[in-house]
Amino acid sequence: MSSSAPSTPISYKDAGVDIDAGDALVERIKPLAKKTLREGVMAGIGGFGALFEVPKRYQEPVLVSGTDGVGTKLKLAFEWNMHDTVGIDLVAMSVNDVLVQGAEPLFFLDYFACGKLDVDTAAAVVGGIARGCELSGCALIGGETAEMPGMYPDGEYDLAGFAVGAVEKSKILTGQTVKPGDVVLGLASSGVHSNGFSLVRKCIERAAAAGTLPDTLDGKPFKAAVMEPTRLYVKNVLAALAQHPIKALAHITGGGLLENIPRVLPEGTAAHLKAGSWPQTELFAWLQKTAGIDDIEMNRTFNNGIGMVVVVPAEAADATAATLRALGEAVYAIGAIAERGDGAAVVVG
Repeated sequence: MSSSAPSTPISYKDAGVDIDAGDALVERIKPLAKKTLREGVMAGIGGFGALFEVPKRYQEPVLVSGTDGVGTKLKLAFEWNMHDTVGIDLVAMSVNDVLVQGAEPLFFLDYFACGKLDVDTAAAVVGGIARGCELSGCALIGGETAEMPGMYPDGEYDLAGFAVGAVEKSKILTGQTVKPGDVVLGLASSGVHSNGFSLVRKCIERAAAAGTLPDTLDGKPFKAAVMEPTRLYVKNVLAALAQHPIKALAHITGGGLLENIPRVLPEGTAAHLKAGSWPQTELFAWLQKTAGIDDIEMNRTFNNGIGMVVVVPAEAADATAATLRALGEAVYAIGAIAERGDGAAVVVG
């Protein structure tokens, strides 16, 4: 029995995977990654594994890791052809989480998956990733670009990221020393960040159908205000940690203020936040009005203007706030820690 070869060969490119495009992207990425080099990097982009040596200044280093994506914010990136900032979001979601333990982010890896690789789009996304790494002082040392025909519609992609940081074992922030009387400081967010976009998109659909989409919000074109990347708090908060007795940090992501602050509070304590102690931006006011939701839902769905919470002893609150403001953060004294009793873990009133 014999078989004959098909008359027309089918290449990998014919099947939908362009190896040359992948190679071109790697070459575009290399100079972007080079800008993020820092102490500890032992190998550049392109190897099978990325090597990193924990800096020798750590005596008892504990590694802290975090992974995340950008969520449905990507849907707007596709629709509006705005790809240069979602990479910053990707980095920020992981490094801000790592920071909450008191850790310094050391390195980052990304995963970019698409149906058909568009080198310009992918390079714009990775350019944002590299920028996010620069702004947070961590190295982009590797990643994966997966071209999977039939898995994603044309023009769409998915993102995931992974960060590793280090902290001295004796300096890990656990929140266990938080007690009644401590002050809760809030650091302003840059916008919606990367959570709540399923509701954001519904608000945009509702306003577009009614012909009421605003031209600008908070002094920016509407689309730019909505897509403003997640703020990177790493460098400024690490500087404050080195100077002040910060007890706990909370990154305000999915679940908003009401769900994230309790994650760093000891049993029996609650955070009492003062309504109106931080400003509601035009963006959040527009979202609340368009969605028709109350303050509780706003504080449970969105960061609502506060992207990072810092808990400090009352006697250190003013000095800590002054340091953070001098570094460029907008800081608000938004409440205090109290005994919980039978109430909720976070009370806004």
